[in-house]
Amino acid sequence: MTPFESCLAALKRLGPPETLFEAIDRALAQVVGHKLFTLLYVAPNGKRVKRLYTNKPKEYPVGGYKPIKDTEWRRRVVGEGRAWVGYDYDDVKWAFFDHELIRSLGCESAINQPVVYRGRVLGTMNLLDKAGHYKESDPAKIEPFAALMVGPFLDAIATDPDIGKV
Repeated sequence: MTPFESCLAALKRLGPPETLFEAIDRALAQVVGHKLFTLLYVAPNGKRVKRLYTNKPKEYPVGGYKPIKDTEWRRRVVGEGRAWVGYDYDDVKWAFFDHELIRSLGCESAINQPVVYRGRVLGTMNLLDKAGHYKESDPAKIEPFAALMVGPFLDAIATDPDIGKV
C-alpha cells in the first residue's frame, strides 16, 4: 500500500479524525520527511488560526487560536492559496514569530501547504525539518494529501464553539 493509499484507508474508517491526521503524518514523513508536522485551520475571517494536530504536543499543543498578521507569508499562503517553501533559518525567521522555538527543535526549513476548497483556504499542513531539507518540487508531492484534509477541516470549523469570537 502506498502512503497515499494508507491515508485514503484512514479517511474511510469510522473513528476520530486523529486517525487520519496520524496517517498523513506518517505518510508525509515517508514522502518528503519532517521533524515537526502540524495542521492549522483558519478562522473564516482569515485573521486567526487554530492548531488541529501536532506531532510535538509539548512544544506545539493542539487548540487555542493565535492571530496571523497581514504579512507577505499570509498573503501568499492564506490569501492566494499558494504553498510556501522556506529553505533555511533566514526564511523561517522571516515567516514565523516563533522561529527560535522552531530552531530549538532542529528545524530550519519549512513547507506550508494550503488546504483549499472552492477557492477558500481552510487551513495549512505545515512540515518543518533541518536547513536545506525541502525543495521547490516538494509541495507538488504533498498537495494530494492536502485534499484529504478538506472534510476534517470543514468539520473542525463547523463545530468550533469559538469560531465567531474575536
